[in-house]
Amino acid sequence: MDITLVVLSAGNSTRFNSVTKKQWLRVDNKPLWKFVADRLNDFYNFKETIITANENDVKLYKILSDYNILKGGNTRQLSLKNAINQVTTKYVLVTDVARACIPKKVILDLIENINDNDCIVPYLKPVDTVVYGNDTINRDEVKLIQTPQLSKTNTLKKALNTNIEYTDDSSAIKAIGGKIAYILGSEEAKKITFKGDEKLPCFKPNKPYTFSGNGYDIHQFEDNKKMVLCGIEIDSPFGFKAHSDGDVAIHSIIDALLGAAGYGDIGEFFPDNDPTFKGADSKKLLEYVVNLLESTGFEIINIDITIIAQTPKLSPYKKEMKKMISQLTHCENINIKATTNEKLDAIGNKKGVAVISNANITYKEEK
Repeated sequence: MDITLVVLSAGNSTRFNSVTKKQWLRVDNKPLWKFVADRLNDFYNFKETIITANENDVKLYKILSDYNILKGGNTRQLSLKNAINQVTTKYVLVTDVARACIPKKVILDLIENINDNDCIVPYLKPVDTVVYGNDTINRDEVKLIQTPQLSKTNTLKKALNTNIEYTDDSSAIKAIGGKIAYILGSEEAKKITFKGDEKLPCFKPNKPYTFSGNGYDIHQFEDNKKMVLCGIEIDSPFGFKAHSDGDVAIHSIIDALLGAAGYGDIGEFFPDNDPTFKGADSKKLLEYVVNLLESTGFEIINIDITIIAQTPKLSPYKKEMKKMISQLTHCENINIKATTNEKLDAIGNKKGVAVISNANITYKEEK
């Protein structure tokens, strides 16, 4: 049976109450969104997998996976609309990234029992007394609905063609008269909503990896321009020829951090042909990258910076540089070295400055 898998992963994770967004929790050294998609693809040979991502995460999702990554909407339903428009198979299985430990049996039961139904849904039976309003009702008539849900694609597309917001697929399909069937779900398929919910049976502990990256950048001098290195203004008659403020040191640090995380390079985030970054303050670019790493589950261990410059003399500025980079990266372990190029090549002939940076990061320990 040809089925497309849709993983909804575009939420802001506000209820999770953590610097690390829920979809970036690390499970067996994978971000949660990729762990869920890989796990379900191990269970069944889906024709295609579509993952919706927060606008700020789309680039990273595409770097880290070969799945079809789409920008999500402000609500679950808008994200699903974006995804469903690209589904070409007769059936679509929709799940939420927060439901991480769905057992294989649930997936296979959904597929085996779709029959002539428009949507088939896993559910749990409540074990406690159920009160609706002020009235105690028969708990045997109550179903606690889970995902994933398997639907006929055309029926779900029709059901979503509305301004009414539904919390799941089956509710939308039922509203247009679709036929819904239910199968027993699983307690293992608990949804991660609040901090602490992530203590689930399928979560394997992350190995205590240290990830290393290096960055290199070089800029030639430009007369009558302010020189900035490591976010500090340097007394000099020339600055750097560059699209931004030309802070060659911060640029190399950014590349080192992105490299350690496996997130590409500075040009992918701040291209030098984008007018948005014309004359940009490189400190702001570094702050963006540090926030990106922290929100996706990393913390910085240390950064080692080597500035290669025949001129100007940088020794008087090193302490101030170190303090600035420490503030920008939320890391105390910063080392800055300055050396000449022994009057060799363009740097030795006072035509520019080069910087090499090395960074080490690790998974952030959740408190």
